[in-house]
This record gives sequence, structure tokens and C-alpha cells, in this order.
Amino acid sequence: MVYNKAYVSHDDNDETALDAMAGDGGYKLGTLSGSIRMQMHRQGKRFWAGDNISDYVDEEQKQVLIDEATVAFEGVLDALLIDRENDPNSKGTARRLAKMYFNEIMAGRYETSPSATAFPNDTEGAYEGMLVVRSELKSMCSHHHQPVTGVAYIGIIAGPKLIGLSKYTRIAQWCARRGTLQEELCMDIAREIEAATGTQDVAVYIQATHGCCENRGIMAHSSLTQTTVLHGAFKTDAGVKKEFFDNIKLQQDFAPR
Repeated sequence: MVYNKAYVSHDDNDETALDAMAGDGGYKLGTLSGSIRMQMHRQGKRFWAGDNISDYVDEEQKQVLIDEATVAFEGVLDALLIDRENDPNSKGTARRLAKMYFNEIMAGRYETSPSATAFPNDTEGAYEGMLVVRSELKSMCSHHHQPVTGVAYIGIIAGPKLIGLSKYTRIAQWCARRGTLQEELCMDIAREIEAATGTQDVAVYIQATHGCCENRGIMAHSSLTQTTVLHGAFKTDAGVKKEFFDNIKLQQDFAPR
């Protein structure tokens, strides 16, 4: 067994534990990805496709992980019997894929949450109504790594603080840029908006198309999936719920086609 000590913290030098972990968890010892996976495993940190793991990966490490993923994607192309050495369209594809995963379609796993400066909304004349923001989304299905493209409508009842309008979209896109399911994404956005605004009166409605339905399997090119999460007054007050969906209908009528 080869193990690169450069990727071991002082707590990871128990060779017996390393042998057991390598045999049981399938971690590639001697790689940075294997070391990080082992660290997360030992600390009880979940690292599913939809989880943010930015506490464990800094920018310098991400570049090393891109190098490792490049080698892995080369292996995938080789297994697909693609001549990546002589095919001009496949040269460099492995690295392009690695960079795309880390820097774009799964960037939300490796980046910290967007900064969302809060502004006071508790003075005389404060806004007490509903706010609904429309945010375009691009995500990726965890099952087949196919694109998910859609729109999220985020509603809140204004509380003692508000965040800038662009921050709703930044938060939603940060949650979306990882492997996930639409149902989970809806809940993730609601949770992050609650944390940023300090209010439990939050609603999220997403409608999206899924590449796993359009590009494979049933090939349903007209399919559309809708999910809704309602918290606080949006869940308990029928009038608030109706106003939220009325706002969505107005925004859908107004949106460019």
C-alpha cells in the first residue's frame, strides 16, 4: 500500500487505522481526495453529492483535486474506448470535465455560502409585506448527472432584517450548483433563506426540466417537475399561501418568453 505522508495530518498516522480504512472504505491512499475523504469520515461529516464541503477544501487543494479528477476522467474515456490521444475533439476533454465539475456545475459543494449582508427593517415605516423573487437555476441530477434547468420563486414575509435582492438568487444558485434532487434543492434553498433573513416565513416553489427524463429513459421532452416548500405563515395561513401563488402567476405572465 502506497500512502503519501504529505496528505496526512498528525492524527492520521495510525497505520492500522489507515489499513482498515483503505480496505473498508475504498479510499485511495496517497491522494489528496483520499485524505480528505478519510478526514470527513473520521469527523462524521457527510459528503453526499448535495453537501457543501468547503470547510475541507481550500482553493489550492481544489487545484490538486482537479488534477486527480483529470486522471480519473481519462480512465473513464479509456473505458469508453475513446481515443483521447489522437481524436482532436477528445484531447484535453478529461481536464475540461474535471474543471467543469469543480468550478461550474458542482461549484456549490466547494465554495462557501454567498455573503448576504442584512439591512435593518425594524424602524418606523418598515416594510411588512410579502417579497417574491424569481431566480433562474441550473443544477445537476445526482442519479445520472444530467442537467436540471428551471426557475425558483422565493417568497418571504419581511421580518426585522432584509437582504439585497440579488442575494436570493446567489443563495439559490449556490444551493443548485451541486448534485441534488429537486425536492432536496427546494428544502435547501428554504433553509438557507431562513438563515440569511432570520424569518421562518419562507416559501420556495421550483419548476424545472430534467435531462434524465429528456435525454434518456422515457425521452419525455415536454416533462416539467414542480416542487413546493412552505414554512411559517405560508403553510398555516391560506391567504398568505394564495398571495404567494398569485405572485408567481403574475411573474410567469410577465417573464420574457
